[in-house]
Amino acid sequence: MSAQKETLGFQAEVKQLLHLMIHSLYSNKEIFLRELISNAADAADKLRFEALADNALYESDPDLKIRISFDQAARSVTICDNGVGMSRDEVVQNIGTIAKSGTREFFESLTGDQAKDARLIGQFGVGFYSSFIVADRVTLITRRAGSKEAVRWECDMTKGAGEYTVEPTEKGGRGTDVILHLREGEDELLEEHRLKSIVRKYSDHIAVPVLMGGETVNQASALWARPKSEIGDEQYVEFYKHIGHDFEAPLAWTHNRVEGRQEYTQLLYIPARAPFDLWDRHQRHGLKLYVRRVFIMDDAEHLLPAYLRFVRGVVDSADLPLNVSREILQQSKDVDAIRAGCAKRVLALLGDLAQKDKEKYAAFWKEFGRVLKEGVGEDPSNCDDIAKLLRFASTHVGTEAEDVSLAGYLGRMKEGQDRIYYVTAESFLAAKGSPHLEIFRKRGIEVLLLSDRVDEWLVTSLREFEGKPLVSVARGELGLDKIKGEDATKDHEVGRYKDLLVGLKRALGDKVKDVRVSQRLTESPSCLIADDHDIGGNLARILKAAGQKAPASKPILEVNPEHAIVARLEPGDARFGAWAELLFDQALLAEGGQLEDPAEFVRRSNDLMLSLAPERGEKAP
Repeated sequence: MSAQKETLGFQAEVKQLLHLMIHSLYSNKEIFLRELISNAADAADKLRFEALADNALYESDPDLKIRISFDQAARSVTICDNGVGMSRDEVVQNIGTIAKSGTREFFESLTGDQAKDARLIGQFGVGFYSSFIVADRVTLITRRAGSKEAVRWECDMTKGAGEYTVEPTEKGGRGTDVILHLREGEDELLEEHRLKSIVRKYSDHIAVPVLMGGETVNQASALWARPKSEIGDEQYVEFYKHIGHDFEAPLAWTHNRVEGRQEYTQLLYIPARAPFDLWDRHQRHGLKLYVRRVFIMDDAEHLLPAYLRFVRGVVDSADLPLNVSREILQQSKDVDAIRAGCAKRVLALLGDLAQKDKEKYAAFWKEFGRVLKEGVGEDPSNCDDIAKLLRFASTHVGTEAEDVSLAGYLGRMKEGQDRIYYVTAESFLAAKGSPHLEIFRKRGIEVLLLSDRVDEWLVTSLREFEGKPLVSVARGELGLDKIKGEDATKDHEVGRYKDLLVGLKRALGDKVKDVRVSQRLTESPSCLIADDHDIGGNLARILKAAGQKAPASKPILEVNPEHAIVARLEPGDARFGAWAELLFDQALLAEGGQLEDPAEFVRRSNDLMLSLAPERGEKAP
């Protein structure tokens, strides 16, 4: 440890966060006490865990507790704990900098709207920094368990928010004292009744006793271990905010004790909103793991499959060893059983929400639907349950809203229809405007409109739903002849167009696998489809964009012989090759593809238009 006082500068992100908190969170300023008590409780949990290997860390003080006191004359509030404490390096690392994955994404997500930014700040986790909502000077004195050296940290906001001091000090016991020197106008926090009411409101669920004047203010028992009949909704909500570092109430939760071969308690929450770092592959959130109420680790990601990474909560096992590590979690059959049980419970909770509260489920789907889709491929054992929870846009609704279930689709199927039809594209508008849908619109047959990148992998894993296969409208034979209706499509006499098809295939050469007369098109002249066992055009483009090599395949060109352009084509015409290229390029563009030579496409189009355009003063042909 340095033998003298040092003045250090905050990391730029810390200064920005301090400014945002003071201005955005002031309307909910009492949460500072919740955050500091939560930190103190975490320090107690960490000491319990470390003491499993070294009981001497308890020194002569084995009873963990949090004390809150105030001094009206000094206008200060002090929060003390006898938890694990911090070393000098830990103080600088934990308070002077933000070493959190997703920091850049967090700041990019800020909008300038104080109400919206307050929610994001809550997601990011404010912890110790919340002190500055009510205090203009904060002093922290801490000593790590097992060490004799203590550290004093202080920041005085009246002298600017850019610096803090660190120096050696003396401290009799282990743990951390946070002393808040209150801003003007915060005198209500110097009243015992007010402080106790805040503790009871926000920290009743904390398992460590919170003491004021020798009295225990909170219930001081693990909330998840209490009978459900003794826990109110407000307590469940505040516990979620504690473990989820969230300012908003959760969307739903489930609390269960599992008995049998495995015994464990699970308290699982569905957040109301997706965290800003949901798509950060390096930031894996998980559940808090306890073994017989002893804290083991935060973010135990092995307790849930990756597609449920948005779930927050606690699992308390009666069977796992107290010295369990992440490596053991990865290889344990007991953990596999817990993970399977938690996944089943979350999916059941979502299924219940989808049936009983469609508005809440729609809110869930908007935030987490894309992540849940990953489960179809990742979790085959629960594929059927996940499929029931999926929601899509479709031609039945015609808007971008994803509120069509597969069960709802089945209920609207035409007589004789035995397939679920879908189209994939890079955007909703591209899917909605796909020429492959023309015959389906004409006949009133619903098609699912899939435009998320994950949808391409979803349909490769979800081959059917309740016995009805999922079929792409841009692939192979459609089976529309089985569907009854007065508007049934008549078959074209393919032999009548043999010369045209042969000519087009010859003109396009190795660009196409084949050229056929289309049963799909009613308005467009052409479209591209994939053969039954070939990769689709949209998936090929996604793989290419991701830097991966797509399997070699060629599309099939389908033409509409009743379209005016196709009807006028003559294989012997000098411009026939140019028309063939134009039909192919138009079909490629219509499905969201990119031209290899846009300049050549423009030149060819101009030449063909010029050949058809009348001279000035003449009538068009």
